[in-house]
Amino acid sequence: MVLSSFSLTSLLNQFLLSDVWPYVLLAFLVAVEGPLATLGAAVASSTGYLDPRLVFLAACCGNLTADVIWYTLGFMGKLDFLERYGRWFGFKPSIILRLRQEMHDHVGKFLFVAKLTLGLVVPTLIAAGLAHVSWRRWIIPLVSAETLWTGGLVLVGYYYGQYVLQLENGLKLFSIGATLLLIIAVGIYILRRRLREEKS
Repeated sequence: MVLSSFSLTSLLNQFLLSDVWPYVLLAFLVAVEGPLATLGAAVASSTGYLDPRLVFLAACCGNLTADVIWYTLGFMGKLDFLERYGRWFGFKPSIILRLRQEMHDHVGKFLFVAKLTLGLVVPTLIAAGLAHVSWRRWIIPLVSAETLWTGGLVLVGYYYGQYVLQLENGLKLFSIGATLLLIIAVGIYILRRRLREEKS
């Protein structure tokens, strides 16, 4: 018993003194917060404190872990509840069924675009979970978008670390702009669908 507790303490000390723990901590921080933690770690890598390749890997793992959690929360939810009580909030059963079908048909596109914005990926993942879309249908587009997004953040932080504070504001503006463009595109898409349905 004493030997096993000593071994456990020794292993814990070796882990804490190793070069791995900053990346484990980074993955956790990215899962909780996201872009700011990634940018901060990328700036640290530009000074030589961290390895930019491991920063990229840890940030991707943290983000994807958070994404899977959001999808799982949606998957555990009940779409039947929304179908039953949704009309109180203005959701007709026909609209809910159409949204479910759209999610099944275009989940890869939705998640790829949503991942490149700061605010839309969480509701999109929850919607995919509620619609019980198989993870095999969305994991590749999500990982592809994650690679672009996190890779871009790491490159920006690594090469332009001294300008990160200004870039952070630019990043927020870019994300807000991308979100607005996406909302406009979705609105146009819905209007066109309604016009087609009215004509037919």
